[in-house]
Amino acid sequence: MKTMKIVALPLLITLLQSSICLSVTVSSSKPKVEVHEHTDAVLACEFKTEKDQNPRIEWKKKGKGVTFVYFDRKFSGSYAGRAKIDGATLTIHSVTQKDSGDYRCEVTASEDHVNLGETSVSLNVLGKTEKMFPPHVPSCEVPSSVFAGLGLELLCKDKLSVPPATYRWYKDNKALTASADTPYSIDTHKGTLKFKSVSKADSGMYRCESSNSVGAPKSCVAQHLKVIEYQLSLTTLIAGAVGLFLLIFMCCLGVCLSRHRGCCKSDTKAYSHPPPPPPPPPPPTRNLKNYKHTQSFMI
Repeated sequence: MKTMKIVALPLLITLLQSSICLSVTVSSSKPKVEVHEHTDAVLACEFKTEKDQNPRIEWKKKGKGVTFVYFDRKFSGSYAGRAKIDGATLTIHSVTQKDSGDYRCEVTASEDHVNLGETSVSLNVLGKTEKMFPPHVPSCEVPSSVFAGLGLELLCKDKLSVPPATYRWYKDNKALTASADTPYSIDTHKGTLKFKSVSKADSGMYRCESSNSVGAPKSCVAQHLKVIEYQLSLTTLIAGAVGLFLLIFMCCLGVCLSRHRGCCKSDTKAYSHPPPPPPPPPPPTRNLKNYKHTQSFMI
């Protein structure tokens, strides 16, 4: 009995592995597609089979009912003559707003254990507006230098593109992708690249690219950002302290010498109060004995 269990266990594991491996997988690299009227729409569909090298591929459009787009290796209805298939990827030429909707790509591999796989792609066809402009060269604000440890925000703006542009930043010609582990964040709609705290590793050539659905992307000229590291060594601190001490000592010495030579003594004579003025003389007194009548008065 134990021998049967030992033999059955590896066999069960092998069957489980084969059921997992022998299956068709279907996915789309771009599950949401947005284009303008009278342009081409590419609905991506990628698949992988384990054994079947010639699987059956079908495309269907979901709505009130299910409409066959590609079935039995040929296009149906309005898609005949204006669509093509490449592998499992569907391209519809000169789309209209009626083509908007959800499409489903189905791959059937009869030789695989799990023989059916599918993925969905959403197509949105935009109507033409009166004024539409392709991307223009954006204005990029990148400082030439910044001290390490400081926060930094790089700005990018394209004011002329209609519909509004989305933005992508590059460092040394490599596209930057923000995540939870990166020391920066990117706002693709506002065109900002924010650093919480820059380091020496953030030095490099930065440029921004603007894009929309009308024309080809445009990029500003790459600008160099230099991150400066200021190092306060022990020698620098000691030299600064000694210099400050010598400056204070020289000031005190100068004050002492000035007082010793009398430059700072106050002139008591110059600043002494003057003596008070003498009192006025008393008025003269009349001597009646010597008084002489010099004039007579007649009444």
